[in-house]
Amino acid sequence: MNVKLSQKQIGQRITELRKMKGLSQEDLAKGVKISRPSLAQIELGNRSVDILELQKLSLILEFSLDDFMAKDFSANQDLDIKDEKRTKKEEERISVPTLKVNKFKNVLLYILERCAGKPNVGETVLYKLLYFSDFNYYELYEEHLTGAKYRKLPYGPVPQKLDTIIGQMMESGMIQRIKTVYYDKPQTRYIPLVKADLTELKASEKEVIDKVIEQMSDWSAAMISNYSHSDKPWKATDTNDEINYELAFYRRPPYSVRIYQEDEEDSI
Repeated sequence: MNVKLSQKQIGQRITELRKMKGLSQEDLAKGVKISRPSLAQIELGNRSVDILELQKLSLILEFSLDDFMAKDFSANQDLDIKDEKRTKKEEERISVPTLKVNKFKNVLLYILERCAGKPNVGETVLYKLLYFSDFNYYELYEEHLTGAKYRKLPYGPVPQKLDTIIGQMMESGMIQRIKTVYYDKPQTRYIPLVKADLTELKASEKEVIDKVIEQMSDWSAAMISNYSHSDKPWKATDTNDEINYELAFYRRPPYSVRIYQEDEEDSI
């Protein structure tokens, strides 16, 4: 028997079907000819689906509209366990950040090589440069740069396990920590003692980091902190919680670094 489904129920069913098929949100959005953020809103139940979009979804995800609207609909009724396990592994690869310690160290060294001589670049600015490098790269390529997890703290996003990594880098003679005063306020700074291994960075990764440095490395701690506080991933996260990389797809200018199909259509 068919029932009237809420937007949230429809979104949940679409999400389940997409994951069972091993499709990313970007793949499915392209097939339906909508933007990734629009699909994300549908899956969250915040946006309705019109009949034409639902028909396109049924063709791509291979479901019948009658079955989809049924009360006892099950997304995995026709899939075997092997396919389900494969899809779960693919989803984990796409969505779950895993810290690449060596990559993180070299990104940190590269940023310090470019910026450590600037008097404004203490811990506060450094943390934000790391954050925007990671989240900008994820928004552009749907892949994690360093895989660092960031937590929302009152002064802005801070990478987790940073103290441990910095401790390792100091012990191995890669960086030096110094305490200074900047505009009458105490400041913690880091000086690189070795060069970053640029073979660890892909050209696309280095390009994203360079753009973040060019845009923000001259900003004061207060300015870059205020800017980060208006970024959607930070705003949409509760204090002390981990910031979900997927929230980068909800960004709008000037934060968004990617041009979406709907944005292009709006500009025509």
